[in-house]
Amino acid sequence: MPVTIKQIDVFPLGYQEPNDDNAWRYIVLTRIEASDGTVGWGECISQFKEATYATAALLDNGLTDLLIGKNPLDNEALWHLLRDQVWWYGDSGGIAAFAISALDIALWDLKGKLLGVPVYQLLGGRQQERLPVCASTHPKASEIDAMADELAAHIKNGYRLVKVGFGKKGHANLGVSAARDIEFVKTVRAAIGADAGFIVDIGAKVRWTVPYAIKMAQAFAEYQLTWLEDAFPPDNMAGYPRLRAAVPELMLGFGERFWNRSNYLRLLQADVCDVILVDPGRAEGITGMQQITQLAARFNVGMDPHCWSSAVITAASLHVAFAATNATIIEMKPFENPMQHELVTEPLHPVDGFMHVPEKPGLGIEIVEKTVEKYKLKRG
Repeated sequence: MPVTIKQIDVFPLGYQEPNDDNAWRYIVLTRIEASDGTVGWGECISQFKEATYATAALLDNGLTDLLIGKNPLDNEALWHLLRDQVWWYGDSGGIAAFAISALDIALWDLKGKLLGVPVYQLLGGRQQERLPVCASTHPKASEIDAMADELAAHIKNGYRLVKVGFGKKGHANLGVSAARDIEFVKTVRAAIGADAGFIVDIGAKVRWTVPYAIKMAQAFAEYQLTWLEDAFPPDNMAGYPRLRAAVPELMLGFGERFWNRSNYLRLLQADVCDVILVDPGRAEGITGMQQITQLAARFNVGMDPHCWSSAVITAASLHVAFAATNATIIEMKPFENPMQHELVTEPLHPVDGFMHVPEKPGLGIEIVEKTVEKYKLKRG
């Protein structure tokens, strides 16, 4: 008899993130067990408590039932089955995309384990030998020099790039004052040296007008940013061509808050950026992420996995990135944190500033189920 899907468990988790000023962050894990006892794990980055409970409820109250009794080796067909189910309430993304992401990643992990091969081989094989690692940070100090020293320490510790999010928690106050932001970028570049990569992520809480963005990008360009990210929110796609035309020497990254292939197709057809950001915990899993990555390659646009979550998302991102021709970097949290270091038996680490893809079957990680129980949210 063929192996079938026997059981699916859903775990909404909450934890404090040391890389984000100990802010509470939330994810949903899924555990899919096959009839022979093999287990696959998946995740979505639901981020907020209400989204996490909503995603868990959607999974528990019907979506997982679609997969029970099915052959897990038919994972791409199951991805389409899930997408067809949510046509009324999730065709454009949102909570349904989170739920599909968590299931799809677990299905790929399970398939790899059943077949005894790492996921990247199932995706077509290795295209990269190694990828440079970026310390993806939310500095919180009030003094520019202190923040610059912190970022320089990451480079000294072996990271090849640093990325800074503006508008974050703490006392950094980045994204508010033009003079302060320019001084910050200047000071960081001096501290990290000329060869280190440097990305500035404007983010969701900072709202720039097009003229202001052009002014800031022109000032930043002097300090050799690797790229400027998310200068405008997703609904202001028209601002990006104006920014690119005004500052052609500065690469632009965009797409972190998009959901699926249709969203990214519109982005790529608009020719608004040089690098897209994709998160498998949001973009309908490994299946969705690979579709988007291959689409971007046809437009000669790079791909940066936005994998600022748990080790599950990091592993999933690595497999897609290493099977892609257009992957650029891998983002990692530089400070030890529960979802990277407690959740798995062998945490993923850079070696000499580079990441390599896990070679064990499936995602190549082993979940510590006691940790899952430790951070599981109570459900009424």
